[in-house]
Amino acid sequence: MKYGLIGNPLEHSYSPNIHALFGNQDYQLYPLLADNLVSFLQEADFHGLNVTIPYKKAVLPYCVLSPKAQEIGSVNTILNQNGRLEGHNTDYSGFLYLAQRTGVNFYGQKVLILGNGGAAQTVKTAAGDKGAKEIIIVSRLGENNYQNIHEHYDANILINTTPVGMFPDNYSCPADLTPFYNLKHVLDLIYNPLNTVLTQAATTKGIANASGLAMLVAQAWYAHKLFFNITSNVHQDEQTIEKAVNIMERRLKNLIIIGMPGCGKTTLGNHLAKKLNRPFIDTDLKIQEETGRTPSEIIQSNGEDAFRNIESQIISTVTKKTGQVIAIGGGGVLYEKNRSALRQNGWVIYLDAPLEELDIKGRPLSASPAALAQMEPIRRPIYQALANQTIFSGKNKAAGIQAVVRLFKELPL
Repeated sequence: MKYGLIGNPLEHSYSPNIHALFGNQDYQLYPLLADNLVSFLQEADFHGLNVTIPYKKAVLPYCVLSPKAQEIGSVNTILNQNGRLEGHNTDYSGFLYLAQRTGVNFYGQKVLILGNGGAAQTVKTAAGDKGAKEIIIVSRLGENNYQNIHEHYDANILINTTPVGMFPDNYSCPADLTPFYNLKHVLDLIYNPLNTVLTQAATTKGIANASGLAMLVAQAWYAHKLFFNITSNVHQDEQTIEKAVNIMERRLKNLIIIGMPGCGKTTLGNHLAKKLNRPFIDTDLKIQEETGRTPSEIIQSNGEDAFRNIESQIISTVTKKTGQVIAIGGGGVLYEKNRSALRQNGWVIYLDAPLEELDIKGRPLSASPAALAQMEPIRRPIYQALANQTIFSGKNKAAGIQAVVRLFKELPL
């Protein structure tokens, strides 16, 4: 029997990997053009489907709807019961799982929802069912829009259901959180990148937040239960979902190595990538590949500012992808925009080595012990603040590699 996901585009979907974790190895992607949607549904050559953008409303006329799907007006799961297509909405349960996981209590709260598509209606229904006092949907052309959003700066919960900030447009943000003075929680349904500009802004303000990976996994599990008529209790559901979220985060997280020039980031990164069977990227080498010049040559001929601009472009590009090991040049953390890029998909490891053991050969900005001594007090606090974990490394590089491999297996994700 066939299972899969219909929508367009689908090339970056995680769904087959998630459903494989639940034991469904037959789950496939079916990217459909709008002209082919009706014939695909009428042929009904499938047992179970998930539905994503832009077809969650388009499939409604061809399904017998569950009460919740009918109430929401959106379907993301279809069961083929001997030619009778049943439309369900497991996004609803998936969203509530994400909210509960993040500690959100909707009761008596003012909820601000960005976007007015199918996901927004799902979120609105879920928040209403959980007792939200007021729910405002903000859209570009609606009564509540981005021109009068200031009227809702008192919102307690903000939820982004738009694609703003989603791969490949990673560095966009649907709203400036600065003026909001009552926010307790921010949820972003985007799951690629894992940590969006919006959720990073919430973290900076000390607001509890989450992006959408847990919702994606949870709705997939609830769909899987429908596909295979599985009965399980809440505790079993939570165990299954959390295990899958953990595995997906481990697969997707970039392991990013930062530290002073000459501390061994490239050596460690190469060995670590081989050990974990991951692609390895050294941003200094990437700059050389892209420009035909080494960082030293660029700095000597064009100055440090020109080099930093090139470096920022490289960092912003390579960190959009997932599942890599990345070594960042020693000064690559100096710009806030670079630090934000590292955080979006990264688990950041600070490789801390004694100054006297740093390799300074061929490094114009750190060509002497005096230069390193002047540089280190400026950079160390940045490394420490950015890092998820610090590894102390001396001349024994093998010990450092073992420490990072051991760390990766124990990541508190």
